[in-house]
Formats: sequence, structure tokens, C-alpha cells
Amino acid sequence: MYVLQQLINGLSQGSIYALMAIGYTLIVGVVGLITFAYGEMVMIGAMSAYLFYTYVTPNFFLGLLVAFISSGIAGIFIHKVAYERFLDAPKNIALLCTVGCSLLIKNLAQIAFGSQGNAMPPAFETKPFYLFGTDLYITTIHMVVIAIVVVLAIGLSIFLYKTRVGLMLRAVSQDKMAASLVAINVKKVTLIGNIVGTGLGGIAGLLYGTYLTNVSTVFGTVVGLKAISACVLGGMTNIPGAALGAMLIGILENFGISLFTSSYRDIIGFLVVFIALSFRPEGLFVFDFSKGIKRKGGK
Repeated sequence: MYVLQQLINGLSQGSIYALMAIGYTLIVGVVGLITFAYGEMVMIGAMSAYLFYTYVTPNFFLGLLVAFISSGIAGIFIHKVAYERFLDAPKNIALLCTVGCSLLIKNLAQIAFGSQGNAMPPAFETKPFYLFGTDLYITTIHMVVIAIVVVLAIGLSIFLYKTRVGLMLRAVSQDKMAASLVAINVKKVTLIGNIVGTGLGGIAGLLYGTYLTNVSTVFGTVVGLKAISACVLGGMTNIPGAALGAMLIGILENFGISLFTSSYRDIIGFLVVFIALSFRPEGLFVFDFSKGIKRKGGK
């Protein structure tokens, strides 16, 4: 039962990491640039929801909207400062710009709100539901987190594959030059992709704060690195792979802290990524289906 309980906890936390990774992968795929400011987008979503809960009303669904909008607006700032002017420039220029944006946002947030932890006001009552008459339980937070992530993942899939904007996003992610030749406004589409990706990160920040019942202005760096790690583990620009990589990190973290202590949580996640990439540097969930296919002439 203990193992199953840790699995439930890991799936819930892994779902939050998965949403972060999906948003990050969308940005990398559409914009084509690695960003180190994504953790701050997650933090902005969490802190905005915390302030909304504290000073307006602790309404969970309004909090989701506030988190998405606030991080999306921050995403516009990042796009205008770090991406738009450097889409055709060497990638290290935009990369350094995102580092600078990350430091700027984090320090401004610390000046405004401090670096201490803040208890997230409860938006709904947390109840445990015991399963099969055993000590195994699932809480309302577990169910809400997993349900929200599943709904958003399905919604994003419909958006990407069933809408005109989604078609343009996928076209730009594959080839910006070819997309521009068929009258797609690349700058506008990359902006939309960045808003959606950072908005999902903001919602993930709210879920993360709700799950841990605590938010601060300094946790963005760690969760941002976890989003990057999940993407690398699952394969960059591979949305399903990034989600699976994030779920794996969340599950292994929970099993790890049950064996050691919670202070080892972050070490365990990054150690798993290091070991996995030592054997499969292309990512655990990236497969080359062309291997073993016979070509003409036996090549």
C-alpha cells in the first residue's frame, strides 16, 4: 500500500511537471529557442494567483484564469525583448537575453514581495478519500490537479490539430522559412505560441502552489530547470515525450524522498535525468523508426 500511495503522489506531482514541460516544449518548438526565463513565468502565475486569492477571492477557476493571463502577459514581454529581434540571429544571443530577463523578473519580484514562503489560501476543502477500505487514499488536490492537467492537455491537442492557428503553429515549428513563403506571419505566430506556453506554465505554477500549499518568488529557478530536464529527458520539441519524462521525474522524486528525506527531492530528479541521458542522449522517448528499414540497393 505504501508503494501505491507514493505512486499516487508521484502521478499528481508529475502531472504538474508535465504541464510545465508541455508549455516549455511548445515554446521551444515554435520559437525554436531555448529559454531560461520559463521558471519565472511559472512563479508569476503562482504569485498572481496567491495575490488574487488573498486580496480578491479564493476562487480556484478564476485563479486559473488569472495565472494564465499574468504569465501570458509576461510571455509577451519575454518575446518582445528576447525573441522577436533575434529569430534569425545566432541562438546564443536570445539565450543570454532570457537569462537576463529571468534575473530581472526574479529580483523585481523579490523586491516587491520578499523571498519568504507564503501559505497559499485554500481554494477548496481538502478531503482524503480512502480506497477499498485500506489506508490508501487520494485527496481532492490529487484529483483536481490530475483532472486539470488532463483537460488542458486534451484542449491543447485539439487547439494544435483542429484549428487554423494550431496549423500555423505546427507549420512554423517545422520550418519558419517555408511558413513565411505561404504568407504566415512568423513573428505573430511565435508570439501566440509563447503566450500559450507561458500561460500553461502559469497554471502549472498555481497547481504547484496549491499542491505544496506554499508559494514564493524564488522557487521559479528550480521548477524551470525541472521543465527543461523533462523536455530533454523526453526529447526536445516532443510534447508527449516531455510529458512522460515529467511524469517519470515526479514519480521517482516521491519514491526517492520516501527512502531518504525531502531535502533530496531536487537532487533525485536531476540525478535521474543525468543517468538516463548518459545512456540515451537523444532522450528516453525519442525513437528512430527509420532504423532497420531496407532501402533500395540494400542500403
